[in-house]
Amino acid sequence: MRGCIFPRASLENDEHESYMKRIVLIASITAVCVLTVAGLLYFRSPAEGTAVAATPAPAIDIAGLKVKAEQGEAKAQTQLGKAFAMGQGVPTDYKQAAHWYGQAASNGNVEAEAMFGELYQAGQGVKCDLTNAARWFTVAAQAGSPSGQYDLGYMYERGQGVPHDEKLAAHWYQLASEGGDALAQFDYGQRCFIGLGVPIDQVEGLKWLLISAKQGQADSGQRAKLEEGRMKNDQIDEAKRRAAAFVPRAK
Repeated sequence: MRGCIFPRASLENDEHESYMKRIVLIASITAVCVLTVAGLLYFRSPAEGTAVAATPAPAIDIAGLKVKAEQGEAKAQTQLGKAFAMGQGVPTDYKQAAHWYGQAASNGNVEAEAMFGELYQAGQGVKCDLTNAARWFTVAAQAGSPSGQYDLGYMYERGQGVPHDEKLAAHWYQLASEGGDALAQFDYGQRCFIGLGVPIDQVEGLKWLLISAKQGQADSGQRAKLEEGRMKNDQIDEAKRRAAAFVPRAK
């Protein structure tokens, strides 16, 4: 889960459009606070339409994490950085988040590498530095992080911190999609329909939209319905077959 906010990218026809990053921190924290005051946490089951009690987040041992983090344990440093970024067990403090994510990233924690890059991209806790953001996204992406791969693809798409390159953007979006990133699947699926950075392939495009929609990405479901209206039945059937057979890349 990410701890900062910036635009993510989607595609509509032949134009680039801004799309929100996966983790909308302020909205999520606000929602949790409001529901907590009400005394109950509920979410709506999309399949059944019934109220289902959500499991509260476990308490975080901040003191214990800090001891381990100060001893150089990368996992604890990452967890402590996330706690400060998300305001979990401690007040939100992006400078502290950047400190601990930076420590963990330097110690080779892949999640921290991606998150540290996002803080540089957003200018949260550190001065905005797109070159450094792209550098950390590259490190995370090359280590196999779907989050880092999506973020690096976004940087290539926007030409931020790296030269603008639609083929490289598509390359990293594809890898992130294969790793299970729902927004990458949405973006890559659209690219397949319009041939942006990849050859046009309607079946593959619909496959990725269906996979993304299954993970709850609402825009993917809407786009899939639109595209199905333009495709032949055998193409739709093949896309659904591929989507059903999809297994995310092992982490």
